[in-house]
Amino acid sequence: IKKLKQSQAKTDKQLKKTDEELNKLFTKVDKRLDKVAKQLGGISNNQGSVAEEYFVNSLKDTLKIANINFDMLLKNVGLQTKNIRDEFDILLVNGNSVALIEVKYKVHPNILEKLPKKIEHLKLMPQYKNYKIHAGIAGFYIPDEVIEEAIKRGYFVLQRKGNVIQTFADNLKVA
Repeated sequence: IKKLKQSQAKTDKQLKKTDEELNKLFTKVDKRLDKVAKQLGGISNNQGSVAEEYFVNSLKDTLKIANINFDMLLKNVGLQTKNIRDEFDILLVNGNSVALIEVKYKVHPNILEKLPKKIEHLKLMPQYKNYKIHAGIAGFYIPDEVIEEAIKRGYFVLQRKGNVIQTFADNLKVA
C-alpha cells in the first residue's frame, strides 16, 4: 500500500507538472492566435478602405447614380441611438434623395440581406426621414449572381471597370 501511495503521489506530481506546462503552452498559442487575428482584421480593414477610397474618388466629381444628380458626397456617416449603431460607407445627397452605397472589397451575397436594415436605419436620421432612398452596392469583385440579385431587388451596382486612374505629376523630373 505504501508503494502504491508513493506511486500515486509521483503520478500526481507529474500530472500537475504536465498541466502547468500545457497551460503555459496554451497561453502562448492563444497570444499568437490573437496576434494573427488582429493582423487578418487589419488586412480586411485595409482592403475595405482601399475600395471605399476608390469609389469616393470615382463619385466625387460626377455625383451621379443612374440619371439622378446629387449635390454632395458624405463618407463614413455614423448613426448612434440608444439601441442602434450603424455606419453608412457613402451617401450621395440632394434636396430630396439619398443614395446609400455599401462598399466592400469583395461583395458577398449576404450584403443584400443587410441593405434593408441599413435603409431602415438611414430613415431614422431626421434629416433624411422624408427623402427618397436609393440603395446600392459597390465593390472591386462582385459575383455575377450577386449583381443579378441586386438588380432584381431594385438596388444599383457600382463595379470597377477599365483603366480609371488619376495622375499627379506637376513636378515631373527626368531621371
